[in-house]
Amino acid sequence: MINVGFYYRVKKGHEKEFEDTFSGVLDHLKRNYKGFKDAKLYRSVTDPQEYLIYSEWEDMDSFRKFIVSQAYRDTTSYGKTIIEGRPTHRVFQVVNE
Repeated sequence: MINVGFYYRVKKGHEKEFEDTFSGVLDHLKRNYKGFKDAKLYRSVTDPQEYLIYSEWEDMDSFRKFIVSQAYRDTTSYGKTIIEGRPTHRVFQVVNE
């Protein structure tokens, strides 16, 4: 299993829109991407424009299939209208011993 953290800074006044969009994307992922397990949206208590989406995937291949999909491209294109700067992400992989 891997976890991916997506870090965003949302333009002021677009916080609710970002949260609502997350809900729609989450529903889409659950219905359409076999390797997707779940995701949570977190908001900073010190800066309400900063968000983290923490997602769980069965494996790296499942995540890679998503990030090359048209759905991902559509979401990132839309996101450019409400996100400040460039989002970042980190992959956390569980290593089986």
